[in-house]
Amino acid sequence: MQFLAYILIYPILWLVSILPFRLIYLVSDGVYVLLYYIVGYRKKVVYSNLKLVFPEKSETEIKRITKAFYHHLCDMILEAIKSMTISESEMKKRFTFSNVELVQEIENNGKSIALMCAHYGSWEWIFILQSYMNNKGYAVYKRLANRYFDNLVKRIRAKYNSHLITTKETIPTLMSAKVNGQLTICGFVSDQSPKVDKAFYWKEFMGINVPVHTGAEMLAKRLDMAVVFFKVKRLKRGYYETTFETITLNPKEYENYTITDAYLKLVEQQIYEAPEYYLWTHKRWKHKKEN
Repeated sequence: MQFLAYILIYPILWLVSILPFRLIYLVSDGVYVLLYYIVGYRKKVVYSNLKLVFPEKSETEIKRITKAFYHHLCDMILEAIKSMTISESEMKKRFTFSNVELVQEIENNGKSIALMCAHYGSWEWIFILQSYMNNKGYAVYKRLANRYFDNLVKRIRAKYNSHLITTKETIPTLMSAKVNGQLTICGFVSDQSPKVDKAFYWKEFMGINVPVHTGAEMLAKRLDMAVVFFKVKRLKRGYYETTFETITLNPKEYENYTITDAYLKLVEQQIYEAPEYYLWTHKRWKHKKEN
């Protein structure tokens, strides 16, 4: 059944991916109408999240942010499909780095890097960073249920020498690399909600006390990895600029959770600047408690 779904859907995705960007975004506009007005995909979740973290905003402003978010979400979906066939030169033109020399210098100083980000802007095209780096690239992800589409996603990432690993694979993979003297750069999207029964650290995020993932910090300390945050700014439709900010070069010198706290503050800053580019369909605040 999985293979049947794959052979039926893959040709459609490939045909969409070879469209020029002008047509890609026409398709995105159509998907927006479908998701927002017809299907109403997770609109209640988006609305409740926005009202929770922005209680001071009017209904008009909440609606504006909601519509802008769905437009951006649909663009990201189509951009992810475009990744199947986009050229390296085209991606470099559309996903740029304002200070890539920061991570290159860390690499040149013989450090592995824990690269932290949020579900903000566009994280799909960050893999082009590997064309500027020598450290072996990894990204922690959740395996897709359909193994054929899972392999497709892995192949797309591998074009730029990036490798997807699951949470369970992360520690043994990075430990093995360290033992073998191999420098790595590993991406962590650390803003999602952990399972509440496994959460042992709670922190105020966007004004709400919630459980927080701390795995990136703990792994960075264990393997002595530099911790770097990357902020994505949407310049215009289909164009993004990423800026790196060093959280620490020496994580072992920090008390537990201070690196995670610094990361959360950086995420909050970019959400407040332009909330429409955050992934509001996530049930980020499903577990919360009074401050």
